[in-house]
Amino acid sequence: MAQKPSIPKGTRDFGHEEMARRNYIFDTIRSVFRLYGFSQIETPAMENLSTLMGKYGEEGDKLLFKILNSGDWLRGADRAMIDAGDYVHLTSKVSEKGLRYDLTVPFARFVVQHRDELTLPFKRFQIQPVWRADRPQKGRYREFYQCDADIVGSDSLVNEIELLQLVDEVFARLGIRITIKLNNRKVLAGIAEMIGAPKKLTDITVAIDKIDKIGLDKVKDELAERGLPAEAIARLEPVLGISGDTAARLAALKDILAGNETGLLGVAELQTVIDGAARLGMRAEVELDASLARGLNYYTGTIIEVKARDVEIGSITGGGRYDNLTGVFGLPGLSGVGISFGADRIYDVLNQLDLYPAEATAATDVMFANFGEAESMAAMAMMKELRKAGIKSEIYPDAAKMKKQMGYADSRGIPFVAIVGENEMAEGKMMLKDMRDGSQALLIPAEAITIISKKQLF
Repeated sequence: MAQKPSIPKGTRDFGHEEMARRNYIFDTIRSVFRLYGFSQIETPAMENLSTLMGKYGEEGDKLLFKILNSGDWLRGADRAMIDAGDYVHLTSKVSEKGLRYDLTVPFARFVVQHRDELTLPFKRFQIQPVWRADRPQKGRYREFYQCDADIVGSDSLVNEIELLQLVDEVFARLGIRITIKLNNRKVLAGIAEMIGAPKKLTDITVAIDKIDKIGLDKVKDELAERGLPAEAIARLEPVLGISGDTAARLAALKDILAGNETGLLGVAELQTVIDGAARLGMRAEVELDASLARGLNYYTGTIIEVKARDVEIGSITGGGRYDNLTGVFGLPGLSGVGISFGADRIYDVLNQLDLYPAEATAATDVMFANFGEAESMAAMAMMKELRKAGIKSEIYPDAAKMKKQMGYADSRGIPFVAIVGENEMAEGKMMLKDMRDGSQALLIPAEAITIISKKQLF
């Protein structure tokens, strides 16, 4: 007996109902991106490893999916490396490409490569899958979609305020209650300087970014393992324990970072962004989190993370300011800021909270029954009028028994069935049946369009 086929762990199939729900998410996000003036681009699924490596920190590099070179992929490998198990150095010999880890680094490469074709500031959005060789678990997948919006070529904090408004609008439309957490990389750099460990900034950010997952004690253990002195860890601990509302947390950070120019600049930027968003009005909760780091080396200013308030799951959106990312590709001094919606986690949240509107999963508004060749042609002529009006329509392909045709419509959740028999053909009308309550009426196509658009027969 043939073995049942399967898919790799951390990946998923999506059936027609699931795709309808996912497209509802993508369409909602895409419409808000366009509302805020962003233009769409796409980049290849795979990039040169030279583009990807070194942009996500040590842990991020480990999670890159590498693609073996075509043909004799061992041709350039040193046999001694293979025998010694030196896979770190061997990788560059057998693999030149990798699947993209996120959309931000490929976007930075795109900006540098197409710089002469772009008008700055450039506002782009991108909705495509990314891949990470992570351990699959709830809310964490090896293949998942990101929905990114970025602005490059402007240092203005107006961009951060706009992105917070955009995030707020997307989740309001989706009906998800959220908390937006903010921090600033300059604050983290100032803290590292304040505790006497400026060269350990990356180690500090990677460790404290895990505080929600592993707790303070284990974060302290990891900091010690990364070579941070006990005295520095002790001075860091009060920062991680800052509490109160956002105003109180900002005040506490100002006191802690008093005299540190870098840290105070970060606090001032946070104040500007938070005040600007508040003046414009936010439905979401906005919270300053001094432990928020997101663990990515390319952030240089504002850091953004979004949590769902009613579901236990990881961040569902994240982003921040990156001033130096294009510099590694030969275009220094170009500042950017962006956010990324985790569509797969948003999908899980909407499923758990059952927040999809009925029309989001309805593939067809009306099905025409089939009574034979003449009747089906008359039905298809009427269906053409309905489709011109935006009514999603289909005809049952075979002249089967009515019970079978009605059963099909019922199992598909189609709200209306149109019947065009001999008598209806003679009058140029259809018998429109509401499958939800059994009511029906004899209507011309124009009347049917009005009824179906209202989703109610009587």
